[in-house]
Amino acid sequence: MDTNGADTEICNTHLPEKPELSPTLISDTELLSEFSHHAQNKARINNGSFGCCPKSVLSAQQKWQLEFLKQPDDFYFNRLKDGIFKSRLAIKELVNADHIDEISIVDNATTAIAIVLQSVAWEFLQGKFNKGDAAVALQYAYGAVKKSLEAYITRAGGHVIEVQLPFPINSVSEIVSEFRKALERGKTNGRKVRLAMIDHVTSIPSVLIPVKELIKVCREEGVDKVFVDGAHGIGCVDFDVKEMGADFYTSTLNKWFFCPPAAAIFYCRKSSEVNDLHHPVVSHEYGNGLPIESAWIGTRDYSAQLVIPQALEFVNRFEGGIEGIKKRNHKAVVEMGKMLAKAWGTHLGSPPEMCSSMIMVGLPASLGISSDPIALKLSTHLRNNFSVDVRIYYREPGDGMVNPITGYARISHHVYNKRDDYYKFRDAVNQLVNDKFTCALLS
Repeated sequence: MDTNGADTEICNTHLPEKPELSPTLISDTELLSEFSHHAQNKARINNGSFGCCPKSVLSAQQKWQLEFLKQPDDFYFNRLKDGIFKSRLAIKELVNADHIDEISIVDNATTAIAIVLQSVAWEFLQGKFNKGDAAVALQYAYGAVKKSLEAYITRAGGHVIEVQLPFPINSVSEIVSEFRKALERGKTNGRKVRLAMIDHVTSIPSVLIPVKELIKVCREEGVDKVFVDGAHGIGCVDFDVKEMGADFYTSTLNKWFFCPPAAAIFYCRKSSEVNDLHHPVVSHEYGNGLPIESAWIGTRDYSAQLVIPQALEFVNRFEGGIEGIKKRNHKAVVEMGKMLAKAWGTHLGSPPEMCSSMIMVGLPASLGISSDPIALKLSTHLRNNFSVDVRIYYREPGDGMVNPITGYARISHHVYNKRDDYYKFRDAVNQLVNDKFTCALLS
């Protein structure tokens, strides 16, 4: 698939103008129809894990899949390159990148992270970075990110430092203070901090991280590269890659942007002084630039990456488009979080301004959540016996801990959610408490 210069060949391709919102606002009936494939009578308040995809976008995906199966040669040689470019163009405008070459589309955030960590590992192995130089990541970084740091950075001779974070958390200053301490540890004995991995929204516990403040600290302290893991970013929180100033940013499109899996954006700032980046799956397009390499990694289903324009059309059927969706989701999840905390006599895991479309709510201490495996078993128990899909987080007791709460629920809110979903969860927990249920029964 010869795609050298593909971007310049079709640089005049334009997306349809953003539709007028007033005549196309989605009705309650249409919204219900778009998600009628969801399991009925289930409280799906865990959108943060797997996301959602409306019927109209699924229909567009199926058309692309049939186009490939109908005539693979036509799809491969005549359709795929232009389709991927249009998706990249939609994302460029959405995140305010300077140039289309800054945008690649990959399978997921884990792939984007592998692209950068592979490059950093080579810099250690080639002697450009010294053994013992550091990479810094948050304590609550996603598990796959921690494994990736181990696989690439530690094995190449780098030193990984975790930013210790309190939870529950009370202020932005707590995060900034701990981040500065981690950078200082990374620079001991003449070492340098080569990479900072910063979550935009941590997965579990879920907290909105002050990325702009932390990036500013990184620049002041001479950190070589800054990567923001925004798996929950696009469609969930406000961001502008140019204003943010990170070298790299990734965000999945299936969690909050209504795409089917697997599709994610990877942004690489063109002005960044970085080595060549390559997709970890090497195929025929190796050496033609990361966006082109990522657009063809072999015969596979590319349909999820081709329906990004249709997902954007769906977003624009809502009042205020993506901005309106984010604001309404945030307002609703805070309201439902406060309702649950009041019902259980507990508290939120962070101030409302430090949450996104997800929020952490303390569970009654009487449930006796005593470990990560027990937290997982409780979420399974709620799903199987009460039809509630929700993430449960175990908070390990610390020294001098006076707060008896060791279990927190991470609840999400997206456009398909109803108040009854959260009442269903509230009532399930109340029933467990009234029945004197304890998680020890699950061990």
